[in-house]
Amino acid sequence: MGTETNVGDNTVKGRSELVKQKGQTQNSSPNTRVNTTNSRGKKGRGRQRKKTVAMSPVQRLYDTCKEVFAHSGTGVVPCSENIEKLKAVLDDIKPIDFGLSPEMPYSRTQAIGYIRVRECEKFSIGIFRLPPSGVIPLHNHPGMTVFSKLLFGTMHIKSYDWVVDVPCTTSDLSNPSEVNQSGGPQSQVRQLNVLQPEFRLARVKVDSDFIAPCDTSILYPADGGNMHRFTAKTACAVLDVLGPPYNAEEDRHCTYYYDFPYSKFSGILMQSW
Repeated sequence: MGTETNVGDNTVKGRSELVKQKGQTQNSSPNTRVNTTNSRGKKGRGRQRKKTVAMSPVQRLYDTCKEVFAHSGTGVVPCSENIEKLKAVLDDIKPIDFGLSPEMPYSRTQAIGYIRVRECEKFSIGIFRLPPSGVIPLHNHPGMTVFSKLLFGTMHIKSYDWVVDVPCTTSDLSNPSEVNQSGGPQSQVRQLNVLQPEFRLARVKVDSDFIAPCDTSILYPADGGNMHRFTAKTACAVLDVLGPPYNAEEDRHCTYYYDFPYSKFSGILMQSW
């Protein structure tokens, strides 16, 4: 697969207090009434009630991301234990946790929307909302570990990894304009000629439909389908967690690609791989 690049940017800490009744109050007068239910006791019970409140799924996701990506950086992949920990949290996430539903009006529009849940130096959490037939073009995630969870709908995902250490002999590639002879879009061909693109071989990693609910997908800096394209078959929403996030100053640009079948090019002799 040849590809062409086009760069574009983008506890509460509490102190628990033990409320303890020291013993029966001794009083010489049997007619004296002792009230052991004081305001301090009420406050103590209040604290106990607060401790039993379950953490929201979104808060759990944020806290887990803080832990997993504590030492995040370009090309830094979390340990397998942390990978599984975050995946388990995402697998339990549901659309309702973010107030989303496929019946909501926005999912019937033609615009692709994005909800920024949280973004910091170490990681970002966001949700893409796609209408039927909506497409997020083929793009990469340089030096990043990415978790994607389809919240609802049906989506086709096609992803690639670069081919490395492949034995091949290469003469000059055919002129990109020749690609159109096999049906490539004219508009793409014109752009390719103007940009004088570099071509690289890429191997298809995933080319499948995903129907929610489904397991979380994970891609890595050099594996797992680091370049991918999302195509909505129905209205859908996908939750993305990136660690670290895009950052132009740290050379983590979002690069978009055109993909062409290997058969469209001449001048390459490739052995089996």
